[in-house]
Amino acid sequence: MSDTTAAPQGPAPHNTERSPRRGMCAAVLCLEAITVALTTPVLITIADVPVGQAVLIGVGLAVACLLLAGMLRAPWAYAVGWVLQVGAVAIGFLVPMMFFLGGIFALLWGMADFLGRKIERERAEAWAAYRAENPD
Repeated sequence: MSDTTAAPQGPAPHNTERSPRRGMCAAVLCLEAITVALTTPVLITIADVPVGQAVLIGVGLAVACLLLAGMLRAPWAYAVGWVLQVGAVAIGFLVPMMFFLGGIFALLWGMADFLGRKIERERAEAWAAYRAENPD
């Protein structure tokens, strides 16, 4: 009889998991896109912003969030994400509630960025320790 509990033979496994930082930040940007897109009718009806300008602000920022969510493989995209957070908070000058909502999303973005970096760093350290114990 063969032993089915034996460890598989071959090279050490590789880290093929997705980036937690990218995943969390993309999720924040997608949820933020919905929020800023929904500010468009508020800008038109309550803040009396002209329709074209309201669409440019609300839908434009939403599209920018969605596009950036797909570009988070590049390191520069995280800096642009911070710029988008400032833009979301700045809508508060037209719709005061966006100071609060934009601040919440900026906090979520910061936590996703910080925790994602921490998870990636700890994962890299764990892989380095594994490879040091199990050389090929």
